[in-house]
Amino acid sequence: MKTKIILFLFFLISVSGFAQNITVSGTVTGSEDNMPIPGVNILVKGTIRGVSTDFDGNYSIQVSQGEILEFSSIGLKTKTITVGDQTIINVVLDTDIESLSEVVVVGYGTAKKRDLTGSIVRVDGDIVADKPNANPIASLQGRVAGLSVVNSGQPGQEPDIRIRGTVSRNQTKPLYVVDGIFSEDISYINPNDIESIELLKDPSSLAIFGVRGANGVILVTTKKAKEGKLNIVFSASTGFKNITGKPDLADADLFKTLYNERLVNDGAAPYGFYNLFNGNTNWIDQITNNGATVQNTNLSIQSGNESNRISIGLGYIEEEGIIQNEKLQKVTFNINDEVNISKNLKVGIGINGVKSKLPNLGNYSSALNATPIVSPFNSDGIYNQLPTAIGGAQIGNPLLVVNERLPKNINDSYRFVGNIFAELKFLNDFTFRAAYSGNYNVRKGRGYSPLTPVYVAESDEIANYSGQILTSVSQYNETKQDFQQDYLLTYTKKFGDHGITALVGYTTFQEYLENINGSVRQLAGGDPIPNDPRFWYLNVFPFGDQDTRVSNSEQWDRATTSGLFRVLYNYKNKYILNGSFRRDASSELPKATRGQNFWSLGAAWELSKEQFMDNSSINYLKIKGSYGELGNQYNAVHYPYLPNYQLGASAVLGNPQSVIPAYVLAYRNTDNLKWETITSYEAGFEMATFDNRLKFEATYYNKLTKDLLVFVSSGSDQFYTNAGEIENKGFEFTSSWNDNIGSDFQYSISGNLSTIKNTVNSVFEPGFEVFSGPTRTRAGDPIGSFYGYVVDGLYQSNLDIQASPPSTLGAYVPGDFKYKDVNGDGEITPDDRTVIGNPTPDFTYGISTNLSYKNFSLDIDIQGVYGNEVWRNWGNGSTFAQFNYRAVRENRWIGAGTSNWEPRLTEASGYNKLNSTYNVEDGSYVRIRNIQLAYNFKPKSIKGIDFTNMRLYINAQNLYTWKHNSGFTPEAGGSPIEFSIDNGGYPLPMVTSLGFSVSF
Repeated sequence: MKTKIILFLFFLISVSGFAQNITVSGTVTGSEDNMPIPGVNILVKGTIRGVSTDFDGNYSIQVSQGEILEFSSIGLKTKTITVGDQTIINVVLDTDIESLSEVVVVGYGTAKKRDLTGSIVRVDGDIVADKPNANPIASLQGRVAGLSVVNSGQPGQEPDIRIRGTVSRNQTKPLYVVDGIFSEDISYINPNDIESIELLKDPSSLAIFGVRGANGVILVTTKKAKEGKLNIVFSASTGFKNITGKPDLADADLFKTLYNERLVNDGAAPYGFYNLFNGNTNWIDQITNNGATVQNTNLSIQSGNESNRISIGLGYIEEEGIIQNEKLQKVTFNINDEVNISKNLKVGIGINGVKSKLPNLGNYSSALNATPIVSPFNSDGIYNQLPTAIGGAQIGNPLLVVNERLPKNINDSYRFVGNIFAELKFLNDFTFRAAYSGNYNVRKGRGYSPLTPVYVAESDEIANYSGQILTSVSQYNETKQDFQQDYLLTYTKKFGDHGITALVGYTTFQEYLENINGSVRQLAGGDPIPNDPRFWYLNVFPFGDQDTRVSNSEQWDRATTSGLFRVLYNYKNKYILNGSFRRDASSELPKATRGQNFWSLGAAWELSKEQFMDNSSINYLKIKGSYGELGNQYNAVHYPYLPNYQLGASAVLGNPQSVIPAYVLAYRNTDNLKWETITSYEAGFEMATFDNRLKFEATYYNKLTKDLLVFVSSGSDQFYTNAGEIENKGFEFTSSWNDNIGSDFQYSISGNLSTIKNTVNSVFEPGFEVFSGPTRTRAGDPIGSFYGYVVDGLYQSNLDIQASPPSTLGAYVPGDFKYKDVNGDGEITPDDRTVIGNPTPDFTYGISTNLSYKNFSLDIDIQGVYGNEVWRNWGNGSTFAQFNYRAVRENRWIGAGTSNWEPRLTEASGYNKLNSTYNVEDGSYVRIRNIQLAYNFKPKSIKGIDFTNMRLYINAQNLYTWKHNSGFTPEAGGSPIEFSIDNGGYPLPMVTSLGFSVSF
């Protein structure tokens, strides 16, 4: 009997061993239009073997007879087919009406977009994955209505982000939430690790974030593994940067002409050293790193089954700046692992980490101002100092600064952000989730100030750059730690036609920062500190003079505890109500006002489900609206109600007498401060028609900021208080059209347009004004308005001066600015200053087009800004030094009728240097933001390795910009009350890149 059993088992094993493996292939199409469907997941049920359909809906997979293939895709009903002896299986998938509603991430959970009453925009991670931007938000410029992205061309720098306007004088940055973890930025996230980005803009979706919700919230979800599928993706790209928008500057000949004329106009002696300075240097070209590279390499591994799903991402980014010796290097990793302990209990862990070698950032300010008559080096190869009379004391040799100063800094960053969670489902309708998160960020660096010889032509001697006689080193270390706890209970239930999802939670957030920095100089009379990073430390014995060692520190911590509640209700899936409430208590506020409440209510009606819409050509129509109060936490000063002490008057006391310092409060204590509150509402509709090919959405929004937390300095009285109002309102429009021509050609076009009107309703008291640089903030004007005189031409003659209102602003002659008598009092006085420019645009817009033919695809993105002004803060000369001229100064006034805009050349008077419309330029522009041409290869096997997808692409970013300003770029970020200031610092380069990705 035992022998028979063994023989029978051997027979089964033999049959199993010789079971025939076959290759099954086919095409997956949709039931509604018979079009091929790319990206459908085909899994061998019960295994981790699987593939995805290519761009044409084709697939090929190795299986055995009797195995079950499962075909699934979002928005389509899953279909299973048992494999027989057929080798071709074509599948038609039906639309899943219930799943058509897009699932989006919301605060502390997910929801179907159809069940929400607010404005949430979802952007797939693929949009940012293949763009040459280290910061993923930079790739969203022009793609989302209401989102303002002002990019910096500097490697690794965070864009200036504003959602629906500038809501505060203090804090405009949105809150980032990565996999549920609050964060101030997402520079540590590799764009290739992102599954989706959700942007929350309305009170219905933002109130749940309480005191952090006023500036909008950007939710980032990183990639998670899918059940039953092993997926490995490798991608790489290399790009090259080229400078764009170079300002037109005077060359050597023009400079000499203009400078000589200026000396004559000022009654000065002719310049006598032209024989020593005979160069013709374009300093912009000298310091530019032509062909700077951008490299990205990424590996993603995902695997999952019924009990465990794990995703691992590794990335390397290397980006050179458009200025020489700028380089960013980043190594990133991402791990997400979820384990199903049982049917109702799930635990997980997520970790994001990055190690960065930060770039030493330069700018073009000195290159714009340095005179072109100087060559970078003398005949002996020593750096030339700029002429003493032509900016030598104010401007260093730009090439020297780039080559000898920038590389002498070492800056590193280490950051780890992680969370662990447990999720328990019980009583069918309840889910409890506990999550613990942490953010550990260390930045440290060392710097060296060497002695660099320069040649001083006027005295024919070698001197040290900038008059420096001793070397020195500096060092810093900064640690930032965040800790977050979330305890969330969710209840989801269907009662007949009623559906409800309720959330209640308790959360805490604690922050801690510590910064220590110091410096030390070389011991006088001793050897210089070596030009070797091994010696760039404060304790640099025996080279450093310990008596010159100084140190400083900064440290603070704060905590917030919160209770929250949200309910999403729908009746028959067409009448929708949303409500949210949150109470935040902050350690940074007085006890009496420490706790604040924030809330929202929203309603929506899906009209397309009503009977009277049955025969309509409109496929989907929903009207919606929401109202609520949000909070804005002030970050510039911690514990504003508790002033520090500062040095006051001193007294001579004691025997023997000595000076005894006295300390006074830095400002008056205020014990009723609270965070700023924003009352916000919106109303709009969403629509789809022409068989869902045309989609359109329109929204009106209004945000009124009250009780701004501001610092008031009135005479000798200084204090913090809650005062002032700022209003932002406008419309947002989004539209898209998707269609195909035949079976090989598909196309789509989408666009968005956002208007904004910003008004400061009040500041503190009537007539109170806030000045910052060339801007003024006061009631009735847009925030950060440019403020100055209106130039009404130039005085052409003495008769013209006599016929014009007299000016009290200083001495003036023909060829100087003729300022406008704005108030009409018959003379030009400081009272004639007025608003001369608005940094906030009237509207922004973006257009995206996708064309696909067989395996080819072409994407084109265009974005633009209209109606704002830019303040030119360069090329205006100086009363303290002679700088280079803008080329347009060739058209200066040299006599009656020769110019009515470019004034005469002079540095002896500051009359023409007063803030005026001469400095204001049009900030409107249109940019070809991105063009990408790609080819998708069909799945194939190479040397036994099956590739499920292979893609090759070429990408051009910032291809061309039509602009009106004279600087590199019309884009300039800044503070809430001083932005759109063009300091001439850095261009936004064109980046051309070639890349590929392969999946297997």
